[in-house]
Amino acid sequence: MKLISWNVNGIRACVQKGFLDFFEKADADIFCIQETKMQEGQLVLELKGYHQYWNYAQRKGYSGTAVFTKKEPLSVAYGIGMEEHDKEGRVITLEFEGFYLVTVYTPNSQNELARLPYRMQWEEDFLAYLKKLEEKKPVVFCGDLNVAAEEIDLKNPKTNRKNAGFTDEEREKFREVKRAGFIDTFRYFYPDQEGIYSWWSYRFSARAKNAGWRIDYFCVSDCLKGRLKDARILTDIMGSDHCPVELEME
Repeated sequence: MKLISWNVNGIRACVQKGFLDFFEKADADIFCIQETKMQEGQLVLELKGYHQYWNYAQRKGYSGTAVFTKKEPLSVAYGIGMEEHDKEGRVITLEFEGFYLVTVYTPNSQNELARLPYRMQWEEDFLAYLKKLEEKKPVVFCGDLNVAAEEIDLKNPKTNRKNAGFTDEEREKFREVKRAGFIDTFRYFYPDQEGIYSWWSYRFSARAKNAGWRIDYFCVSDCLKGRLKDARILTDIMGSDHCPVELEME
């Protein structure tokens, strides 16, 4: 089973940059996207053989998620059931026979960490949501988590120490996720791999210089460890300031 997640930074723009060619070639069983930046009716994607599920932000041109899956899920839920978090279209949960699939676009702490307090509350509530799901069946969650977990996960850790996405507070929240029993699948397979990132600023020719951050993830419940086959970051795929990440499972 192949799963792909990609922050497309505006699906309408990404479609103009070859999204459908990659989608077709990838032939994923489940394909998740974040930051769709659209409202219902602004784009119709013809994805033959896939069921489509979209969660739109109330604010136009902002946030948003979608999941495309070959197999129809048993159930679908939008958001995490908390009004203060569910206005921005950040979460979709699909229930399958053997696991829950959750795609998430984690809030950015923003310039001068203006939204860090909100982000901390989000982290607590989202982890509680995942653990509640896990009481019923294992969880696979993926998306743009807006954090580089360790120094190995970004090009310039020292100069970014207190910037959004690499604060001590955000990194500690990700460690809590791992302590709660979730595996960062890329690091599971490649614990010491350096220089592999999933996001690059559009400024300063960052992508050409590979001055990036690894902030896009597939994480799974520990009990799924035996089903993991590989995790990849598809750094050669263009079309967004992020690249897709991939998980292969039995």
